[in-house]
Amino acid sequence: MGSQWEDKSKPHLNIVFVGHVDHGKSTTVGRLLLDSGHIEAHVIEKNEKLAAEAGKAGFGLAYVMDGLKEERARGITIDVAHKEFYTPNYYFTIIDAPGHRDFVKNMITGTSQADAAVLNVAANDGVNAQTREHAFLARVLGVSQLIVNVNKMDISGVDWSQDKYNETVAEVSTLLKGAGYKPDEITFVPCSAFLGDNVFNKSENTPWYSGPTLFEAIDAIEMPPKPTDRPLRLPIQDVYKISGIGTVPVGKIETGVLNTGKTVIFNPSQKSAEVKSIEMHHTMVDKAEPGDNVGFNVRGLAATDIRRGDVAGYGESEPVFVRHDETFVGNIQMMEIPKAIGVGYTPVFHAHTAQVAVRFVELIKNLKTGETPAFLKSGDAATVRFQPTKPMAIEVKDNFPELCRFAIRDMGKTVAAGMCIAIEKKA
Repeated sequence: MGSQWEDKSKPHLNIVFVGHVDHGKSTTVGRLLLDSGHIEAHVIEKNEKLAAEAGKAGFGLAYVMDGLKEERARGITIDVAHKEFYTPNYYFTIIDAPGHRDFVKNMITGTSQADAAVLNVAANDGVNAQTREHAFLARVLGVSQLIVNVNKMDISGVDWSQDKYNETVAEVSTLLKGAGYKPDEITFVPCSAFLGDNVFNKSENTPWYSGPTLFEAIDAIEMPPKPTDRPLRLPIQDVYKISGIGTVPVGKIETGVLNTGKTVIFNPSQKSAEVKSIEMHHTMVDKAEPGDNVGFNVRGLAATDIRRGDVAGYGESEPVFVRHDETFVGNIQMMEIPKAIGVGYTPVFHAHTAQVAVRFVELIKNLKTGETPAFLKSGDAATVRFQPTKPMAIEVKDNFPELCRFAIRDMGKTVAAGMCIAIEKKA
């Protein structure tokens, strides 16, 4: 069953649902899809039957997103689930995932960059560690538009109380301010995803609330402008050698415009070449813009001269990179880590398409206490000085927020996420 608003030519946005594991993310998504006509009631009923049999009555809506058997058994969301969703103004892809560690890596490496986020906070539980972590992550990952679903308004002890709602709004506002958001620019919606109040249908249980439903708030998101007027930045995902054509780097344009006939510079490889042709979706084009996935043929470069992790730009504004004898400063949010870490720790940084081992050289400041920490533990937010073990392309947040972000991975797990706030170049 399709949506009445289905139209793939509409502007497309990615939206992510974040928040504490038990605050109803999956139920919210299920309710949104059901009530807006994206899925049929019998799908939910079938799921509810499965849920009840598994001793998880009430998880019927959640099962729409929690498609995997293991997740159903545990009642939590693991894999990145993607669902299409249409509103009068937009065509959305819903990414429902951040219980999952790979979600952070995927967001940073660009496989699923979210344009907007819905932060779920249960009115009976308020802000907790995971809410805090997800709010900081959303900010670090460059999600500029946030909607807060104050969920579980129906639950015993909350009982649609405006005071309880206002308490939660105040608590979340303080948190979001600390994470770098402006609370007065954020829409808060009192909901019961379980019963459906204010998700798609307006609720009669909240006569004191006159704002939009969650669906209306999502439809009112503003499309971010394409940064075509900025210098070119194109992180390289792969480099192919194609017989009869030559060297073809492939990647997604973050900022600026790629034109045929212009000379691009690849950093940190420090190689330059003329763009002979550009191909997109198997069609030759003269130019390509931000968001476009392109392959382009460069004259006079061997496929071994450049590599994944290079960033292409023009000579008048070369992509910045940090050499192995230079440092950069970043703000990071620690995730769950097995033991505290200190100076000398050297995990792998994933920034756009690059993967480089980077050393912690100085712990400058704990962002919550303002003190200089001796080590960092789970949940800490901090400013740190880093030194890459080999040249690494990265940009400062104020210049290119699209290329300032990184995920820190160790032993196959994401241990932190951060953004570069300063680069200390040597002459």
